[in-house]
Amino acid sequence: MTHPTTQTPAAGPAPTPLRDAARRGQLDVAPDGLDAPVAPRRRTGAGLDGITTAEGIARSDKLAMMRSGELGSVHSWELVTAVDGPGSRLTVFLSGCPLQCLYCHNPDTLQMRDGEPVTADEILARVRRYLPVFRATRGGLTLSGGEVLQQPAFAARILRGAKELGVHTAIDTSGFLGTALSDDMLRDTDLVLLDVKSGDPETYRHVTGRPLQPTLDFGRRLAASGLPGGVTADKPVEVWVRFVLVPDLTDDVENVERVAEYVASLNELRPGTVTRVEVLPFHQMGKEKWTAFGRDYALADTSAPSPELTERVRDQFRAHGLTTY
Repeated sequence: MTHPTTQTPAAGPAPTPLRDAARRGQLDVAPDGLDAPVAPRRRTGAGLDGITTAEGIARSDKLAMMRSGELGSVHSWELVTAVDGPGSRLTVFLSGCPLQCLYCHNPDTLQMRDGEPVTADEILARVRRYLPVFRATRGGLTLSGGEVLQQPAFAARILRGAKELGVHTAIDTSGFLGTALSDDMLRDTDLVLLDVKSGDPETYRHVTGRPLQPTLDFGRRLAASGLPGGVTADKPVEVWVRFVLVPDLTDDVENVERVAEYVASLNELRPGTVTRVEVLPFHQMGKEKWTAFGRDYALADTSAPSPELTERVRDQFRAHGLTTY
């Protein structure tokens, strides 16, 4: 895992290229001396620098705080631009995930016990610190993982606190634990980054070790929530779909077509539900982590998809009228 160097610009309110970049939504360095782990245009955690962990709590108290959402297991955080939602984002990576994706590039987030105890108040203090950045770039907070919905009470408390601060909120989820997202949490979520890893149930189970159906049901619930009488009818939740393209695993034409048809069906249910599809080419960034954890990495010899293959898959989504990157 890379730990980018924190940069501290000169103090003072005078205009600078940094502030101009922030206004354009191109902020890739920490603004005004804020001690953010900075990750330009990528989405891997950069540690817990600047975050105070909640050590020394008795086990019984710790469990009670986790049940109430006061405390969670956090892997890392960073300030990112052009990923994880619009504008500059404070992305917080929670620990724990029920899926075992073959291509997971953060296997160090799979177990909750591998994270650090952090209070929701500590995360919200960090959100408050970046309010000027969010306002300048129309950014906000993204809860990622791991799987956010493995810690629903913790996520709910953070989302509620962020909305009270007027911050745009997003969650990055596979949807497998979608039933853990309460209606109140849904109301506090502006954007869902929904990872649809396959359209074929057998391929999905091979990739993740889990069934596909919960993800499909969750996406339909998001679409339905914004219909008249739905829980987010007054402010429908927006969805960005993410699809990881792995050669010889998820690239089959029929598999991609099933994903595209499903995504298009969400817009048929509620027009405008899915505003963006991101086809994410497979990479080997997680290979060393798998080795470090002593785990067998099944895709060690898999190459990144060619530009031609990536464009073919994107064109399949575009053929269904979906804005695709």
